[in-house]
Amino acid sequence: MTPRTRRGLLRAVLVPLVAGALTAASAAVATGSTGTGPTAAAANAGAPNGPGAVDRSGPAATRRSYTGTIGGADYRVEVPDRWNGTLVLFSHGYYVGYVPEQIALANRAETANWLLDHGYALAASNFEGTTGYLVEHALRDQIALLDWFEANVGRPRRTIAAGQSLGATISVLLAERHPRRFDGVATLCGEYDPNGTFNMALDITFAIKVLLAPDAEIDLVRARDPQASAAELQRAVQRAATDKGGPARLALIGALGNIPGWYNVHEPEPTDPADWGRQQASWLEWAYAWGMGPTGRADLEPRAGGNPSWNVGIDYGRQLARSAQRDRVRQAYRDAGLDLDADLARLAKAPRIAADPRAAAYMYRYGVPVGRTPAPVLSLHNTKDGGAVADQERWYAAQVRRAGDPDRLRQLYVERGGHCAFSAAEEITALRALFARVDTGRWPELAPDRLNAAAGGHDEPYQRVLDLVTLEDRAMTPAFVRYAPPAFLRPSR
Repeated sequence: MTPRTRRGLLRAVLVPLVAGALTAASAAVATGSTGTGPTAAAANAGAPNGPGAVDRSGPAATRRSYTGTIGGADYRVEVPDRWNGTLVLFSHGYYVGYVPEQIALANRAETANWLLDHGYALAASNFEGTTGYLVEHALRDQIALLDWFEANVGRPRRTIAAGQSLGATISVLLAERHPRRFDGVATLCGEYDPNGTFNMALDITFAIKVLLAPDAEIDLVRARDPQASAAELQRAVQRAATDKGGPARLALIGALGNIPGWYNVHEPEPTDPADWGRQQASWLEWAYAWGMGPTGRADLEPRAGGNPSWNVGIDYGRQLARSAQRDRVRQAYRDAGLDLDADLARLAKAPRIAADPRAAAYMYRYGVPVGRTPAPVLSLHNTKDGGAVADQERWYAAQVRRAGDPDRLRQLYVERGGHCAFSAAEEITALRALFARVDTGRWPELAPDRLNAAAGGHDEPYQRVLDLVTLEDRAMTPAFVRYAPPAFLRPSR
């Protein structure tokens, strides 16, 4: 595969439910460890050690590996000889167009290495079918793998459900539906309400078609030619980025989903409005026009039994008024000399799209958590993730307040753009906080400065963060921050 082809594939999988490219780049888990970090004994010792304690007493040296197939789903299990009794069951993200050669055990290889070297067993199913919207299969296949582990390796003292992107949703659902099987949940870049995300994606592609490509042959749902429709949407975004008035309309379209303008991970968040708009347009083109647009729906709709998304009854003027980006949009329209009310009227007059009830019910069954928290949940999210917007964290917290125990939920944020753009040091720090909570019943200190100090104690290989645009894996300073995300604009409940 040439670098250019690989770049195209990686960009192709940069969609709201996808962390597949990140996992693809880090799926191979090397033997032995790199750098230094806390041992399993320190991680398990409880709140006094917390996420910042460091014990240099050395890693476990060897491990046992298992691979096979259960019910059509390939699996992989790694167990260190000095297993500490904890199993981390990992759920991968939404693979589209590319599948890692090896089943991923964590978001980054260094994270998996550290866990194995410090006594944690790791397991993951690739889910039957491997690619596409596989929540239904994943819920079955992960429990089947857990059953296999208990029968063939041993009963874990603790089991942690972990996952990234769509896999975060799977992990939350596993704990909700099997409360006696899991002791904690760790989520990275979670897309907790994928049904809401597909509705948000419909809002975005609907607005692209109405405002930027009204005469183009585009099927937003039930597409006769998904690739052609997606390509038309992408071309419309590309044209608008350079047309007079186009950037203002792209700002309106992006604001309907609170899509940020921070696409390039290794660069600071843009301060120039034009650069911010260009990076927001990249999210619209790749994550929504392509990934969550007609091509993504071509996979989802047959599974769901029809189109699950709708915009019947949606007032886009009201949606803009609720958006955290409304002032940016109004300024962009003033600068361009365009009539914002006229464009909102065009959206209001355009024919709406209704969901197939059977398909909508499928998404609620296989994609919308209730918010129960039978076990502690710790999440990690980029503040300016344009694929799985951080707004989803606020939505999930509201579900927990309604149906669960808010004291069992902690949400951590890393100030960065991209999707699932974390270093292993940041991931390990978050995991150790969850382990401490499971062990002691109390959350350790989670102030950003404490978390950054803990993450900064790891060596350089643990500080690397992958940028899916450049394919560079570059060391970055830990960036935990306090953050309050805006409201999710298209929630399922």
